Amino acid sequence: MNTLHSGPDSTYDVLGIGFGPSNLALAIAVEEHNARSPASERLRAAFLERQPHFGWHRGMLIDDATMQVPFLKDLVTMRDPASDFSFLCYLQARNRLVDFLNQKTLFPLRVEFHDYFEWAAARVRHLVTYSAEVVDIEPVTADDGEIRWFDVTSRDPDDPRRTVVRRARNICVATGLEPHLPPGTVLSDRVWHNSQLVPRVTELAAAGTPVRRALVLGAGQSAAEAVDYLHRTFTEAEVCAVFAKYGYTPADDSPFANRIFDPEAVDIYFNSPPGVKQALFEYHRSTNYSVVDLDLIQSLYATTYREKVQGRERLRILNISRIRDVRALDHHLEVTVEFLPSGEREVLTADLLVHATGYRSPDIGALLGDAAKLCLRDEEDAVRVGRDHRVELAPNVTAGVYLQGGTEHTHGLSSTLLSTTAIRAGEIRDSLLAGRVFETAGVDAAAAPAFLAGRHAW
Repeated sequence: MNTLHSGPDSTYDVLGIGFGPSNLALAIAVEEHNARSPASERLRAAFLERQPHFGWHRGMLIDDATMQVPFLKDLVTMRDPASDFSFLCYLQARNRLVDFLNQKTLFPLRVEFHDYFEWAAARVRHLVTYSAEVVDIEPVTADDGEIRWFDVTSRDPDDPRRTVVRRARNICVATGLEPHLPPGTVLSDRVWHNSQLVPRVTELAAAGTPVRRALVLGAGQSAAEAVDYLHRTFTEAEVCAVFAKYGYTPADDSPFANRIFDPEAVDIYFNSPPGVKQALFEYHRSTNYSVVDLDLIQSLYATTYREKVQGRERLRILNISRIRDVRALDHHLEVTVEFLPSGEREVLTADLLVHATGYRSPDIGALLGDAAKLCLRDEEDAVRVGRDHRVELAPNVTAGVYLQGGTEHTHGLSSTLLSTTAIRAGEIRDSLLAGRVFETAGVDAAAAPAFLAGRHAW
């Protein structure tokens, strides 16, 4: 395989790995800084994305699904309300500002917010390379023994047989979450994760494939949305919701609870002892995990009641239950569902099984490779991360690794959500700028770890 190397004069200040909303927000923060700064103070940045174009949870872009965060928590507004990358500026550009305001809502359609992301991504297109899957990250040691750079190897979009190596002083990892599946799950044409929902349903509809019964495993927002979507799409099918709870739990979006997503809450969480961190997480997990918007819960209940009155129950709630076995036969599935209070089991013949079982942060070690050995870990074997989202690294490392996501243990519940995306992007940009100050100031290498650990305060 041929490899192209970037030249020594093209070392990047930051190389972003992944280009979802988080690194898109960072690209905008860098772009805005560079636009108002002299050449000597600008950050040289680039971003690598394995997808062929921008995409964010495309598989769950149900036509009438709305965002669960207000539009003001877009890519920039919480950091800079005057930015022309805001959702309001997007609406103006799309000639829909007045129409949106007339709706009297803070929560746009999810498909509309995705279009906003695409609009913003197109404006910083010169900073990102698509179809550029990262395959290796190699620490680079200078003559004095310091690790000052990373060589990042990615596939060449123009020729997948060739790779490109780019050198960077810092990398920012924002590869998003990966689907979580129960142990032993085998995905197929009939067994999906909900992240595939919309395109899979579209394929079935286009092929005219009959669906007589579909099961959805899970009790969170995505599960409830999948149940509702399948029920509305396959109008002759029975749709079964399977979960271990007695009923769907409403999301706590009350004003005081929502303050757990405020920027200042990140500071409080970060500076709290481990026991307090865990308590805060448990107290407020109902703001985000395994919970459903109350309006959707009420709509699903109304559907079940209406069907009971009409004598044709297509929507079944199999509560306090779990799936014990899945057998794939030639043209259908046989799914064994256990009712937990009695242990009674029922075998259901189904055409589809959708696992709406959530997501999890990917293993940073798998992505970083040898560079992962440089990361310091706490007593729970979790990666140690500074307030500025920079991983704490071995003493001889002055290159930086920033994380956007996978930092709930240090930065709290908002780490994987949109709520603080704009603020976090600004913090990382400012940390990168502080690193430039460190480099030009010639701080002694022995002092680098302490300098870098505290540089978020600059």
